[in-house]
Amino acid sequence: MYAIIATGGKQYKVAEGDIIKVEKLGLEAGQEVTFDQVLAVNNGKMIVGNPTVANANVTATVVEEGKNRKVVVYRYKAKKGYNKKKGHRQPYTKVKIEKINA
Repeated sequence: MYAIIATGGKQYKVAEGDIIKVEKLGLEAGQEVTFDQVLAVNNGKMIVGNPTVANANVTATVVEEGKNRKVVVYRYKAKKGYNKKKGHRQPYTKVKIEKINA
């Protein structure tokens, strides 16, 4: 059984027991979170929502919060003496999928 959920402007395919990184939720480790935007559920047959599946949700537990690896953005123009270097680390929340209710 798996589900497709939407959170933080992205979509994720999840199954029970999966650990995924989602956009930062601002919760402490050990707290429970419920994802209500379930776009599709497959439990032997595919149920697709319009746009979401009615009365379906996914329950997860927060494992940790952190930052991803640094992404370096480097701008350069040849023969002009122009260069800029900038770094970015995107914050994330790691969650463990506990139960899919459909």
